[in-house]
Amino acid sequence: MPPKGKKGQDKPKSNEEERDEPLQAVILADPFETRFSPFTLEHPRCLLPLANTPLIEYTFEFLANAGVEEVFVYCGAHRKEVEEHITRSKWAARSSPFSRLELIQSTSHSIGDAMRDLDSRSLLTGDFLMVYGDVVSNLPLESALAAHRERRAKDKNAIMTMVLREAGNTHRTKAIGTSPVFVIDPTKDRCLHFEQMPNRDQTHYLSIDPELLSTHQELEVRQDLIDCGIDICTPDVLALWSDNFDFQAPRKGFLHSVLKDYELNGKTFHTHIVADHYAARVRNLHAYESVSKDIVSRWAYPLCPDSNLIQGQSYRLQKGNVYKEEGVILARDCVIGSKTVIGRGTSIGDKSVITNSIIGRHCQIGRNVKIDGAYLWDYASVGDGSTVTRSIIANEAAIGRKCTIEAGALISYGVSISEGVTIRGDHRITRAKRRRELDEDLFRGDADPTIVGQKGDGFEFQDSDEEDEDELVDGLISAGPMYNLSNESISTLNSDSEADDFEIRHDRSATSSFLSVGSADSQHAANFDHDASASIYDSLVEGHESANIQLELTALRMSTNASDHQVRRAVVTSFVKRITQLIKSGEPVKNAVTQVLSQHKELIDRAIFDKNASNKADQVDLMLLLQADLGHKDNGENILLSAATKLVELDAVEEDGMLQWWEDERSVENEEMTRVREKTKGLIDFLQQESEEESEEDSEEDGDSE
Repeated sequence: MPPKGKKGQDKPKSNEEERDEPLQAVILADPFETRFSPFTLEHPRCLLPLANTPLIEYTFEFLANAGVEEVFVYCGAHRKEVEEHITRSKWAARSSPFSRLELIQSTSHSIGDAMRDLDSRSLLTGDFLMVYGDVVSNLPLESALAAHRERRAKDKNAIMTMVLREAGNTHRTKAIGTSPVFVIDPTKDRCLHFEQMPNRDQTHYLSIDPELLSTHQELEVRQDLIDCGIDICTPDVLALWSDNFDFQAPRKGFLHSVLKDYELNGKTFHTHIVADHYAARVRNLHAYESVSKDIVSRWAYPLCPDSNLIQGQSYRLQKGNVYKEEGVILARDCVIGSKTVIGRGTSIGDKSVITNSIIGRHCQIGRNVKIDGAYLWDYASVGDGSTVTRSIIANEAAIGRKCTIEAGALISYGVSISEGVTIRGDHRITRAKRRRELDEDLFRGDADPTIVGQKGDGFEFQDSDEEDEDELVDGLISAGPMYNLSNESISTLNSDSEADDFEIRHDRSATSSFLSVGSADSQHAANFDHDASASIYDSLVEGHESANIQLELTALRMSTNASDHQVRRAVVTSFVKRITQLIKSGEPVKNAVTQVLSQHKELIDRAIFDKNASNKADQVDLMLLLQADLGHKDNGENILLSAATKLVELDAVEEDGMLQWWEDERSVENEEMTRVREKTKGLIDFLQQESEEESEEDSEEDGDSE
């Protein structure tokens, strides 16, 4: 037997071997859900168009940027279509970044069956990424992979890292009707408990094992995280699935149960939480609308229409986030509003108005048509005088003259709607039926004239199998409770509590419906934050004048009934984003701050209304927003100091306003807020000294006059 090497000599060799292993990835092209019915009766979900690009293309782009070399696409239904698409794509070409791209056909009917099938195939030899075929992300994974590998080198039981994204409690890409709650040890980024609200008992309480409270100095209970559907795994994850044949759902089944049985399996799960990049799953039709808007608004850059991700696309960006391909035919007096995408060969008739919509290729839109917030896929048509609002109209579907398609309607492939028909928002219309005994055997059903009109073709889709992994009901179809839980960490919980469970009550808030949360007014106000910030930022980058930016901001505010606080938040968010971008491009902090604030002081002035008041509530609010935004930014302390100095110099924030901000309790409500303002103390001391000197001078003048 050869002599054993020293520990110090063995480790480098092990790390070297790990680096030599190609990074692998598994794409779950079929999530075994019915959320996109009736469209998925006829075509695979991963090929549905998102901003006129198949969903799976975004997932491939993400994996390529992450440095993945071998990809396994796990297919269930519609394998042939998926295979044909990939074969024709750039990912199968010789220039592809993937050295291996393989499709796996399976008869699995759940994620759990798919995981056990993958384990039996022994294709995955080292660390691999597990992603869904509906992931849209520009997130760089280097730091997450490095942290995972470092943990793995120290502890072989650290088998999975989940990538999560900070988003607050009401972000529009979060799931509707359910709320995932993660209990995390922040010192190790280790996930200790997971629960989906409402839980299995249909209660609104989070129950934590008291032993977790006694064995961990600090816990964070997080409800503000988006589950991106991106997991960094080891083969041990698949082995755990195989050992437990009752696991079907990745989170509320597998993750919840394995964490609960930690004493039995000894495996640990960790988190990598990001705040600065974009990551989301197009998990349902609510998310479909939200992510579409994010792509059009360039929040997921470079994943946007004018990046032309697939061969043959020719989108160009125009003012107002309008994207058009070559060969679009527009009547002279039609109106194309902001945040609209129009594909090649589409024609739009006289006096038609298209706003905030995505129109595919070769669509025919007649005269006097109004389309707002809708999605028309390739070869769809809308007749003269019709109105389409926040609906999806699939390929080759035809809407007759003077029809009304209400918000929420789904019109599937090839459906025809007769002239003068109104389609309610709760209708899902298709031409395809599935024989229950043969899941993949589709046939045409008889048209229902009470739904589509006498000359129409289609009928109401019915499916009782709506429940799936993470949501009790598709967010598009019906309402469900939202749950609010503070995202503040619960620190030093290792008390001598004798309670059986640690319970946190979830407060019910507004119900939610198709593509919206609460009432239309509240949803508009919620969307204002995102849309206004994106609009201001784009205008700053393009060098627009403050007056023009203010006009667009005022119009957006009036249309959404947004508050003064929301306007200030949008201004601050966009200003900070632009300043940090300039700094990253090489500008000194002071120059970057001066360039943005000096040129666009008018936007701040128009958001502050307390210049003649003794209580500077608006100015304090502005500074608190600036402070909070910079609290998690690199170099935030220096930016805050420069910004505060410039704001006083420009008289955008008065000296009294700055001093009132400094004395406000909210400016030191947590460590992050306290830390980021430390360097600004010198400015405050100077202002306080000036204020005292002015007071003394005033007193002396008063004495002289007497």
